[in-house]
Amino acid sequence: MGNPEQPASVQRLVDATTHALGALHEIIEAEGSLSEALGRTADGATRAIADADAVTITVLRDGDPQTIACTDDRYLDIDKQQYAAGRGPCLDAARRHEPVRATTAEHADQWPEFAAAADAAGVLAYLSVPLVLRPEGGEGELVGSLNLYSCSPAGFDPFDEALMQLFSTAAVEAINSSRRWQQSRDQVANLEKALYSRAEIDQAKGALMAIHRCSADEAFRLLAQQSQNRNIKVSKLAVEFLDSLTRS
Repeated sequence: MGNPEQPASVQRLVDATTHALGALHEIIEAEGSLSEALGRTADGATRAIADADAVTITVLRDGDPQTIACTDDRYLDIDKQQYAAGRGPCLDAARRHEPVRATTAEHADQWPEFAAAADAAGVLAYLSVPLVLRPEGGEGELVGSLNLYSCSPAGFDPFDEALMQLFSTAAVEAINSSRRWQQSRDQVANLEKALYSRAEIDQAKGALMAIHRCSADEAFRLLAQQSQNRNIKVSKLAVEFLDSLTRS
């Protein structure tokens, strides 16, 4: 005799967990910029929670909030109205480092701007979970919040909240990895730029040495003096000088 079918509620939890684990695996394993990691996080949260009609990610930069990732632009105004008013569930979750879950009707008096924007978009429930970076040896660096919007009044429950807290913890690790990846790329790019600049300066020095029959130090002093007189970088001056030689 076969096993009886699982209750719908149990199957829902199994499906949600499976989707969440798959999404987290993709987020953690992939490489890319910070914005790409946040975009994958938002997409993964949408797949993990069936009732999430849209997911946005709020980031606080120097205290100023902005939406850095969004799965559906039709819901962007909900975030914008919160930022303009300086209040709302996404800001509350970010500032207090605590998840906020409720129906839009529950806090209409507390967050009227958010409630009006949510009503215009047909949103009836929301869940905002904080995203916090915790550097080694330092205090937590606030990133922002992961915001889920649903057009169903029963869109989110305690399981969804717990799942998203786990999801956000893993997502933060992916964000940390992306930051380190981006820093490494920036360092390589800066090194390449420095090497190219050095090569151009050396070529310009060689040309000046041949033209003026001077030493390498004297040629560099000529470049440095012109750089100071024109208030431009030596590397840019070297490029202009080499271009002028090719045109002559």
